[in-house]
Amino acid sequence: MSDFIVGPLPLWAEIIIGVFAVLGAAFAAVGSFGLVRLPTFFSRIHAPTLGATAGVWCLTIATIVYFSVQGFNLFLHAVLITLFVALTAPITTIFLMRATLFRERQKGGDVPPAAASAQTAQDSPQP
Repeated sequence: MSDFIVGPLPLWAEIIIGVFAVLGAAFAAVGSFGLVRLPTFFSRIHAPTLGATAGVWCLTIATIVYFSVQGFNLFLHAVLITLFVALTAPITTIFLMRATLFRERQKGGDVPPAAASAQTAQDSPQP
């Protein structure tokens, strides 16, 4: 059995890996700053979801390039992690948004009405 880490990477691979790793970290940082800086929950929820998804895709590309160059064959195992994050992050966001909308409606907050109450409001005559 041979050693998996062969040696130093070629310059082109180091550049690609470095660019995608920094880009992925930048997406994650922007998402984190958006979580802290945006004023309401409804605007705040989108930043980390989009930042995490884009950041994971960039880091996956960097991982694929690194391990493909080191192992002399195409390494696609990291795509499974990315697909898991790409599927679970939006679904989790939808559930959080629905729960928050439900709580805000129960408190009488200023949120869009539910579909049934919006239809009733459209059917009733306006004074």
